[in-house]
Amino acid sequence: MGDARKILGFRGEKRAVQFLVRKNYQILDQNLRLKFGEIDILAADGDDIVIVEVKTKTGDEMGNPLEQIDKKKRKKLLLLAREIYRLYPDRNIRIDAIGIEDNKIDHIKNAVGFE
Repeated sequence: MGDARKILGFRGEKRAVQFLVRKNYQILDQNLRLKFGEIDILAADGDDIVIVEVKTKTGDEMGNPLEQIDKKKRKKLLLLAREIYRLYPDRNIRIDAIGIEDNKIDHIKNAVGFE
């Protein structure tokens, strides 16, 4: 990943954290590295533990940033959710997605469902 993409991603994750805090989420961790990959944001929303995948893009790029969550990424998020469940066995685990484009933030709860 190039430096410009890293900076864009960092800024997007920072905005996502601010957005979630305003919605009364408790941020538990950021950029949490686990066996199957990295979780952008791990948060608590009431009794739910929420894995938040953040996708950021500039206005120059085509499509919605959330379209970047493909089948391979969804599979990885489900594997990460299993790891988180082991840490929080008494809590509901949810996978949300936040798409950031310019000044617009889209938050999709339960963006990736459990089969």
